[in-house]
Amino acid sequence: MLRRVINPILLLPLALSINSVNVLSSETKNYIDNVLEEKPNITFIKYKEIEKIVLNNQELKSLQNLVASASFNLSSQIAKRYPSLDFQANGLPKYVAGKKYNSKSPTLKTSQLSANPSLNIKWDIIAPLRGSEINIAKANYKIAENNYEIKKKDLIQEARMRYHKYQKSYQDIQNKKFTLDLSITSLKNAKAKLDAGIGTKFELLEAEAQLSRDKQSLNEKKIEHKINKISLKEILNIKGDFESNNEQKLIGFWNHSLNKNINDGLEKNLSLKNLLLQKSIKNSQANSFLAQNKPNIFISNTLSSTFTKGDALSEVIDSEESGSNYTNTISLNFAWNIFDGGQNKNSYKSKLADAEAEKYAYENLKNVLTTSISKAYLNLKLNEEKIISSLKEIESSKESVRLSRLRYDVGISTLKDVLVRQNELSNAKSKNINAIYNYNLNLDELERLTFIDLSKNCLDSNDSKIKDTDSICNIQG
Repeated sequence: MLRRVINPILLLPLALSINSVNVLSSETKNYIDNVLEEKPNITFIKYKEIEKIVLNNQELKSLQNLVASASFNLSSQIAKRYPSLDFQANGLPKYVAGKKYNSKSPTLKTSQLSANPSLNIKWDIIAPLRGSEINIAKANYKIAENNYEIKKKDLIQEARMRYHKYQKSYQDIQNKKFTLDLSITSLKNAKAKLDAGIGTKFELLEAEAQLSRDKQSLNEKKIEHKINKISLKEILNIKGDFESNNEQKLIGFWNHSLNKNINDGLEKNLSLKNLLLQKSIKNSQANSFLAQNKPNIFISNTLSSTFTKGDALSEVIDSEESGSNYTNTISLNFAWNIFDGGQNKNSYKSKLADAEAEKYAYENLKNVLTTSISKAYLNLKLNEEKIISSLKEIESSKESVRLSRLRYDVGISTLKDVLVRQNELSNAKSKNINAIYNYNLNLDELERLTFIDLSKNCLDSNDSKIKDTDSICNIQG
């Protein structure tokens, strides 16, 4: 009789605690979901459209203006090949009035309106600096174009990475919801067993603790998903809300050997080309210092004229008097800075040393790129194996959870064993999500580093489809 009274008394606070946990978790869930609500004006984003959407990025638009600036500068330097035309006018018009007095001669007066326009044409026939300046401007323009393409490809890769991360965080939420459902089932089973007198309060508390941890983990994944969404909106310059396909799948396959990856990557890399252009600029700058000690030869033609109305230095001013004259001078001119104390020669040597430094920077970047391509390729192969093994682990873990529940239900196992199997299944799913995420990142990285497009078909070295059921080719199409 005493036992019948004690049991309900012990179970009452336990039931209250279960109810309070449910209420708290419900409130927390509602609060989190309210925080994560989005406004209307929804845009749908596809993975294939990222390359086009990235063009709206503000940093990319800034680099686009720098390309235009370099283009105008090149046009400015090329214009030095052509003649220049200058027009000048000293007084347009100019009025002069005055008197000249001398005690031994008549007083002379001036009252005259005049204009003195002149036209000057100059053409540099031999200008040693001009060639170097044009070459430098051409190289700078090409570097600006390359920098734009480099930034565009970097932004596309970064945007794709954030897109994959956004998809991954959604799958993490689904995994945590699945785990939460398992924990709810375990809690119900533990409570039912306790009510039936064949369970323990310790198992019930253990199930409650696991449920609480899973709820907290789910909320963390929701917040992470929201942060990833904000990050993706920022790089794509999206003002309102957006939606995308949340299904995580393989974006393609890589059918190229490591040697081809490295060779194509080094041949087409724009950063390497920029280093060669920088070396070319340094050499052109060196040549420009030597050119300063070479003669300049140019042709000039000056047409000057004078128009007057009125009288100058006359006893009686004739306001109707007018006159004009003009002169035309054409000449071949020569200028030569013969000696400057060795300043230009030393500057020349300085720029040659700078150019030599670019050579070592080029070789160093080649080594870095070779390492990066090799790592991305090997990590891709590693993640292929992880995807296959994690799928097998998921199937085994599902069966382990099913069997552990059956053993727990018939009383030959503990709830602890069920919870351990649940966590193993959740971890297996998480491994698969991470493996697909990293696999897609490796594909994007290889595409960025090698300038080779990924393939939608999985082929072997003979360009034939792989039929092995354990191959990555048969996971997702």
